[in-house]
Amino acid sequence: MAESMKSAFRFALCVSVILLAGCGGGGGGGTTPVNPVQAAAPTISAVTTANTKNGAQMVTLATTTSGATIYYTIDGTTPTTSSIVYEAPFLVASNLTVNAIAVASGDTNSSVATKAFAPNIPSDTLVWDEEFANTSGSNAEPNPSVWTYDTGTDCCGNNELETYCAWGSTAGSCSTTSPNAFIAPTGGLNIVAENPSGTVYTSARLKTEGLFSFQYGRIEANILLPESQGMWPAFWLLGNNIVTENWPACGEADIMEHIDGSNPPINGAGPGYDWTQSSIHGTNLSGGVPYTVTGFSAATWHKYGMIWSKGKVEYYVDDRSIVYETFTPGTGTWPFDQGPQFVILNLAVGGTWPGNPNSNTVFPSTMQVNYVRVYAN
Repeated sequence: MAESMKSAFRFALCVSVILLAGCGGGGGGGTTPVNPVQAAAPTISAVTTANTKNGAQMVTLATTTSGATIYYTIDGTTPTTSSIVYEAPFLVASNLTVNAIAVASGDTNSSVATKAFAPNIPSDTLVWDEEFANTSGSNAEPNPSVWTYDTGTDCCGNNELETYCAWGSTAGSCSTTSPNAFIAPTGGLNIVAENPSGTVYTSARLKTEGLFSFQYGRIEANILLPESQGMWPAFWLLGNNIVTENWPACGEADIMEHIDGSNPPINGAGPGYDWTQSSIHGTNLSGGVPYTVTGFSAATWHKYGMIWSKGKVEYYVDDRSIVYETFTPGTGTWPFDQGPQFVILNLAVGGTWPGNPNSNTVFPSTMQVNYVRVYAN
């Protein structure tokens, strides 16, 4: 075909079809770039709740861009995709500035949203609490605006034997008439391990995931522990980013764990009943030793606490001025400066560490929690 005829053919084709770019001679050209859409800047909302105290607020970040990820900082720097990923509402109890961006595939990053906070809260001031109050005269549901549940049989590893039950659940052996977690008429959270039949066990694992989290401060709970073979009560924290980072990269801070150490299945002879343990876990990072003090009884009320600051985690029992264990960044990956963590209270039955219940195990066994409190650094 002659070149003039080729040009005429190309021209006829171009005018018969609507294209975003011209079809000029010589075989060049292409589609005209479409200007990318900019993701909507996040909104930064701060509210006072029934649980926040003395000027502290819960902060929520949101964007109208569907599927966007929000990244934020609290140190005044400009956020990037390497900054903290927003997963859940978090407590603000110190003077700081939240900067946030929204990032969505195919869009340009949003502009930076910013909000400054200056509550001027003195150190060691109560900023959040859960007192587990109940004036109803009957067993009450733990506050659903603060607490949710992990559920199922061996839901979370460790070869545990119990089925974790949520309030009102009838799944498996769970019972609405005999809940495994409730606030007693006189107040106080009760987490009860039951043995409804044979080798069937039920209990509860409460968590604040998606509802409450915090980064830095002092957290303390007043707890009465059960002492019986196979019982494994715990008060601990996990990083909000567990939804995107597998354990232990998300970070785990164990404020209190207890098993019947008189006959542990691993690590040889234990220290007996009257001990508890605090520890930390991260990528290639793990540590913790038992708290053993003459005259200490795990079966009586004690305050178990953690003091959390940048680059440091400290643990104490009863007296915050007496720190018995301190952790700082070591050879592993330190996960405790990468964002907020949420609270877990649970009573496991059996598992790799405590071993199985035996003929001496007491059912029902109850872990009682009088309060959980967070104080400003």
